[in-house]
Amino acid sequence: MRSCVLILCVLLTACNTPGFGFSGIAPVRVTVGQSRFDVRVDGARAQAIRVNPEWAPRFTSVAARGAAAMAEVSGCRVARIRGDQAVMLADLDCGPDARLLPAGHAYDCERDHVYGRATELTCTPRL
Repeated sequence: MRSCVLILCVLLTACNTPGFGFSGIAPVRVTVGQSRFDVRVDGARAQAIRVNPEWAPRFTSVAARGAAAMAEVSGCRVARIRGDQAVMLADLDCGPDARLLPAGHAYDCERDHVYGRATELTCTPRL
């Protein structure tokens, strides 16, 4: 019985553990629509881990919200996103024209192309 409790505790503590390259970076908690993410930014890369329960979300719908969360935290445009419904990685475009509105604004994202598990999104700030 003790071993079952120990295994359960280990599994629950790993739910929002950062992936390779993002350990040691404090997460920023962001809510976009019905999804809540812990976002970590490391230079031109970002990681969003969805930390709320959702019933059978599709990657394409969650990816749009994850991209908006990463753009909000980083202030950069999400150039490419990949991953699954729980953990998303993004390549950021932080060029001079890539900065979006400051944190605290909402964004509308549309899916442009899907390449296997990668999706290109276009996100615009809500006015």
